[in-house]
Amino acid sequence: MASREIDDVDRAILYALQEDARNVSSGDIAERAGTSDSTVRKRIRRLESDGVIKGYSANVDYQRSGYPLRMLLYCTASIPERGDLIPDVLAIDGVVSVQELVTGEQNLLVTAVGETDDDITSVAQELLDMGLTVADEVLVRTHETTPFGQFDAETRTEDNA
Repeated sequence: MASREIDDVDRAILYALQEDARNVSSGDIAERAGTSDSTVRKRIRRLESDGVIKGYSANVDYQRSGYPLRMLLYCTASIPERGDLIPDVLAIDGVVSVQELVTGEQNLLVTAVGETDDDITSVAQELLDMGLTVADEVLVRTHETTPFGQFDAETRTEDNA
């Protein structure tokens, strides 16, 4: 939990970093947010230390990088264990993300990538070996993301008009 409430400067920082963390400078963000470069750098450090910014990563097109299969595996784990299992699930070769779900029978959503059906099958087998039930598998064609609009001052202004 953040030690401070997120304000408009923090939101501008988060939005800019979600748009393109690699190519945006603290000066660019400062100009957008109407503050100084040093304030932005301090805020980024605080957001990182508070755990609001958990890290930075590349948005990889797995298909173009040689892994054409992206599979969502909806799993069921015992409720007391589901959170504890996440690090072990992430350690499975081919797993790229795990989401803990709090409603419905399926309570873990595992995303795996692979070159062949066998790659995905081996992930599913390892999940079964861990005691999880694989309730459903969904093959994904595309996956796109966008920055959260409530961090964008322009969007927030339009919504409040």
